[in-house]
Amino acid sequence: MLPLRSRFSIGLFLAVFSIISNGISFEARATALQCEVLPHLFNTYLQTHYSMHSLTKELQTRTVDQFIKALDPSKTILLEADVKSIKEEVSKIFATMAKGNCSAIENAYELVLTRVKENESYVRQTMDDKYKLDENIEITTDQDKRQFPKTLDEKKELLKKMIHFQISNYLISDMKLEKAKTQLVHRYELTSKRVAEKKKETALVTFAESFAVALDPHSSYLSQDNLEDFRIQMQLSLEGIGASLSSQDGYTVVQEVIPGGSADRSGLVKAKDKIIQVAQGDQDPVDVVDWDLKDVVKLIRGKKGTQVRLTILREGDKTEQLNIKLIRDKIDLKDSAAKITYETKKVGEKSYKIGVIDFPSFYGGGQGDDAKSCYDDIRKLVIEAKKNKVDGLVLDLSRNGGGLLDEAVRIGGLFIKKGAIVMTQETEGKKQILADRDSETLFNGPLVIHTSRASASASEILAGAMRDYGRAVIVGNDHTFGKGTVQALRPLPSGMGAIKVTIQMFFIPGGQSTQHQGVPSDVILPFTYNPTDFGEKYLTFSLPPSKIGAEISKEANDVSPFTHWVKVDDDSVKALSAKSNTRTSSDPKIKDLVAKAEKAIKSDGKMNLAEIRKESLEEKKKEKAKEKLNEKLAGKSGEKKTAKSKRRGTDPEDESPLLKESVNIAADWIEIEAKKREKEGLLISNEQAKVQ
Repeated sequence: MLPLRSRFSIGLFLAVFSIISNGISFEARATALQCEVLPHLFNTYLQTHYSMHSLTKELQTRTVDQFIKALDPSKTILLEADVKSIKEEVSKIFATMAKGNCSAIENAYELVLTRVKENESYVRQTMDDKYKLDENIEITTDQDKRQFPKTLDEKKELLKKMIHFQISNYLISDMKLEKAKTQLVHRYELTSKRVAEKKKETALVTFAESFAVALDPHSSYLSQDNLEDFRIQMQLSLEGIGASLSSQDGYTVVQEVIPGGSADRSGLVKAKDKIIQVAQGDQDPVDVVDWDLKDVVKLIRGKKGTQVRLTILREGDKTEQLNIKLIRDKIDLKDSAAKITYETKKVGEKSYKIGVIDFPSFYGGGQGDDAKSCYDDIRKLVIEAKKNKVDGLVLDLSRNGGGLLDEAVRIGGLFIKKGAIVMTQETEGKKQILADRDSETLFNGPLVIHTSRASASASEILAGAMRDYGRAVIVGNDHTFGKGTVQALRPLPSGMGAIKVTIQMFFIPGGQSTQHQGVPSDVILPFTYNPTDFGEKYLTFSLPPSKIGAEISKEANDVSPFTHWVKVDDDSVKALSAKSNTRTSSDPKIKDLVAKAEKAIKSDGKMNLAEIRKESLEEKKKEKAKEKLNEKLAGKSGEKKTAKSKRRGTDPEDESPLLKESVNIAADWIEIEAKKREKEGLLISNEQAKVQ
């Protein structure tokens, strides 16, 4: 059982380092969250939040529902009648908490403890000498597709499936059956112990977290421990595997693979992977399903150079179980910085040189020699590309989950003369325009922006602005992630942690919010992304999109051949799409990826233990082959080397053919733009254009 998901969100973030006051009577010396403080805490959220300003019945119901989800995310503990009882009792807290009466929360934990001990007892009875693994069991990993059991017998049937699944996990990691049985009993003992040890304030933290996420998916309450975890995740010098984690429905889920970390360099870990076991070096794995996120994070973190082994579940055309070995390391900023490569493409009788900029995040900060700015790096790369006489650029944002707002605005200014890049709006309707105000257009040639469903927040600002101005051809999935909100972190008095709350919504120059719909692609590539329900609009209690007045600048472009860029129009997009469809419909790699995505959708999150075991054995063979290759490389060079993937995105097999197609589209766009310039009388010599 875990507290509600601690989601370290994709997107724009503002740190507000000031103690909340607003006339609220928090105890200045408070060291832990108290029941009577909850009304003041909730009122702080409501005073600050973008759209939720009063404690309505709907918000109360949402909070209680999220609290129950936190108590039993896997729906293997409580019965349907228990859930009804808890809802009735906990709903009364909103009327009693000001007087310090939160007994309903404590009572809910007592009921959970009773049910958890029942589960422990059932597992003890099942793990006898007669137990035999049933590999024909099929189980649904998506808890949202399950209901709470109505009776104890119904719960036992569900537990039986879970037990086979859990034992199978141990056996796949080469544990003997007898030891696996002992380990499983111990796991349920630990669960009972953790629930019994929950202190009053810990239960209150869970309730506060439930209130925060009932507002929207990106607001949260951070206890002191979780606040420290959050701060560590904001530092790229963290020694670990380089992955942002969240808790969702009882699983520790990879939210984002951080560029430059060991998880990223391995090419083995993906966003949406569910971590079910963690092992240190050669030690036995520890089950972490239903664990608190902070406890899982502590297992995964460690000293640089030490090994950690993860057992993960990955939902694809089949639900796979993979065992991954990673060496903890510090994230190398050089690995996470933007880079450029060059490709030559032939269209008809002409060959075109294209610069491909890999841009994984909108990073920045630091001082002196450690100062970093993605704007400075992108600017240098564009200047380098011009010196190398490129005919066009591809900006790869397909794995860019966002970052610093100011950097996105400045980068947008490299490609237009001047004009609004993004607007923000606060709860009272106050609008702020963030614009490029210098007259420089550093690059005025053909520009393609490669996106995906994972492109979020600052990526959506840049891509959306370039689309609104007709400055770039957007190529990728049907749309980007769709996160159009801004959060602020506000520390609380000592020992109480902090609140993270949604305070603004942002809008691209045309006045549209990217919330939910994201930025649509001009040229849509075949859908190979799994799962299909990945995006802001699928998150619980996601805020609805909005619209404000447009701020399209007339000064973004001018007629000078040295600053003028050719606008993307509907006819050009149709021509580019037609050529792209012809290529992708016959590309064997893309066709294979599409088939896998379609199969994954049909599987509906169900998995068969026999299939998982087969897939895991095949994966082990691949891992051994890779280790032999590394040994061979080490023998030849006299030093340790690792076989590295040539990947550009989250998955080398998925991303490479799609990025390759974006480069093909760039070549087509270069030719179309050249003809447009000639028609408009704006054609100048190549030498002139390439040095400007």
